Amino acid sequence: MKKTLFWTALAVIICVAAIAATLFHRPFSKWERRVIDSSPDVMYVTVLPQDSAILRTPSVDFTRAELRSPRLRTLMAKMLSTVTDPSQDGVGIAAPQVGINKRLVWVQRLDKEGEPFECYLNIHIDTLMGAMNPGPEGCLSVPGMRGTVRRYESVVISYVNPESLSQCTETVEGFTAVIFQHECDHLDGVLYIDRADSVYKDEKWAAELENFSYNRPLWWK
Repeated sequence: MKKTLFWTALAVIICVAAIAATLFHRPFSKWERRVIDSSPDVMYVTVLPQDSAILRTPSVDFTRAELRSPRLRTLMAKMLSTVTDPSQDGVGIAAPQVGINKRLVWVQRLDKEGEPFECYLNIHIDTLMGAMNPGPEGCLSVPGMRGTVRRYESVVISYVNPESLSQCTETVEGFTAVIFQHECDHLDGVLYIDRADSVYKDEKWAAELENFSYNRPLWWK
């Protein structure tokens, strides 16, 4: 009888502990929750030099719980709104550029019909292939500047599909491969200026940004 009571009590304790862990474990850190929940649809974009600590920190994969979190869907939607907003008008954006050091990028697939933006979770470049060719690059986090950077012709990427949460592998070529290299560099704490043969001021872009504010939102501090 005592043994039966003991095992029953133990089972109850385990169940309660499991329920408590589910209820009280919150995916994403306190800072990440603040960024996702407090940001408007067009998010604050991190820039040098004031946000160097974030931009230079290597990003980590999302956990299983985070991949299934509605908060991740909110982050994805806000990042898409940000990169496509006329104030930014980019061809890609990485999570560190909105203050979150997780492996998430949006890339405009210029190699596909309609040139859609697509989201890639836990993305890694597995293989760099072909010749390295120089080309012009700019960055939302280094506004008003451009550089000439040598990039590989094609890449093999692995990532988690945001819809099915399945693991995928894909080979990408051409300028879209350059975008992937640029955005994945962000996830490793690397900026295009680190790889550039030369960096110069883009006078037209700088003029467009003359009255643009890069002040951090109040809740950021």
